[in-house]
Amino acid sequence: MTSRIPRDSRLRLVRPRPLAAAPTAINQRRARRPAPRPPEGTPAPAELARMARSGLAAAARVARWADAALGPGGDGATADGKATLSDATAERAAQALGLTPAQVRADWDTARLAGLVEVHGGTARPGWRLRAWNRDDSAVLRGWVALCDAWSLAYPEPEEYEPAAVAEVVTAMPQVLSFLQLSAGPVPVPQLLDLLGQRVTELRTERCEVDYAPQADGPRPALADPAAADAPLEPLLDWALRALASVGALTYGDGQATLTPLGSWAVWVKLEQICVAAQSPAGNIEQGAEDMLRGCAQLRPNAARAEYRAWLAARPVGSAVTELIRAARGEDALLRGLAFEALRVVGAPAEPAVRTVLGEPTLRPYALLWLAEHDGADPEDAHEVLTREEATWLWVDTAAAVADHGEAPLLVRHLESAVQPTVPALLNEVRAVGHPRTVQVLVALAAAHPDPALAKAVRRAAFQVHTGG
Repeated sequence: MTSRIPRDSRLRLVRPRPLAAAPTAINQRRARRPAPRPPEGTPAPAELARMARSGLAAAARVARWADAALGPGGDGATADGKATLSDATAERAAQALGLTPAQVRADWDTARLAGLVEVHGGTARPGWRLRAWNRDDSAVLRGWVALCDAWSLAYPEPEEYEPAAVAEVVTAMPQVLSFLQLSAGPVPVPQLLDLLGQRVTELRTERCEVDYAPQADGPRPALADPAAADAPLEPLLDWALRALASVGALTYGDGQATLTPLGSWAVWVKLEQICVAAQSPAGNIEQGAEDMLRGCAQLRPNAARAEYRAWLAARPVGSAVTELIRAARGEDALLRGLAFEALRVVGAPAEPAVRTVLGEPTLRPYALLWLAEHDGADPEDAHEVLTREEATWLWVDTAAAVADHGEAPLLVRHLESAVQPTVPALLNEVRAVGHPRTVQVLVALAAAHPDPALAKAVRRAAFQVHTGG
């Protein structure tokens, strides 16, 4: 009987992939839902993108000027830590572009809302959409939709309006836009005002703020905000329609409003996202982040991203990001990777929350990769921002996800994505990195690997970690 000496098996290296590796591996084939078609008469995506480029041309011009004139990380561009253009920079841009400082500021704010300029900490820099502006129609359309979603910021309400009443109108406007989209033509403002009044009443009813008539057996309940209840809706609707017209979502005049082709398409996209999620077997749109991610684990990457978008569309961005971060902090490594995939769909609004978890060892590698890709790094090269220890920790975490949810052959293939050139080097560094799932991962790898000598070495390493040797 001869003894086997573990060989110094060379790994055939492949570039480490973003942590979609584990979710992708356990995807199951399912019948594809036919791609929905937009309403008849909707222009082709290329034509919609041309319209969006035309509407955002001034914003793109200012963003390009800032990119060329100020250079990377131009701290002098902003004055208040919120990427508001400084007086000196606004004057400089106005002279260079033949505009007034007020026009420059307006175009700058539009560029920020459309993602052509991104705020990072206290500075602003060109967004990825600006880089892809001339070649990627989908980037252009996403930028325009981001601006359309922010219509109430693009055209702020007059100061005399009650904030609570403004909030009610902003909340109610999606239903008004849906009605405009279904009408497929001009709608008189009185009809929209009636619809807005009904929706606002529904919102107040949901909050138990109905203004009941006095009754003989007791006083009527007080409204939570009487000023909002007394605010007339007609001027608020006028403001909302003007704001939506300012971003190109509709035309407004002569006592009627009509969605533009871009506006109609954007409303259809939002409705379709919500309908897709609502019709999914898991009903992901109604689930919390953790259950939604578990449901998406069974989908192909593109289908999962569509679910993320629909789930995000149905809730405020801030609370959605908080839920995703909370899910990432759990014990399931698969959900950790999926949570950051969903945060990639969120994009720039998730950046502050992602930066806050850089100090958490469990989430730091994921956050570093997210930030690198958000800053424009190629996903294939984003791993270069990780230290050797962080890359090893991430390798173990991904292996844990595969061991829990994947198949044995995939775990064996995962060995090839390690940054270490040899199996002994990998085992030494895996032992040193201190991941809480190290023992389970090594035991699963030893059971799955077909090479008896390598499997024996991995089992020995698992025993040494378990015993502290």
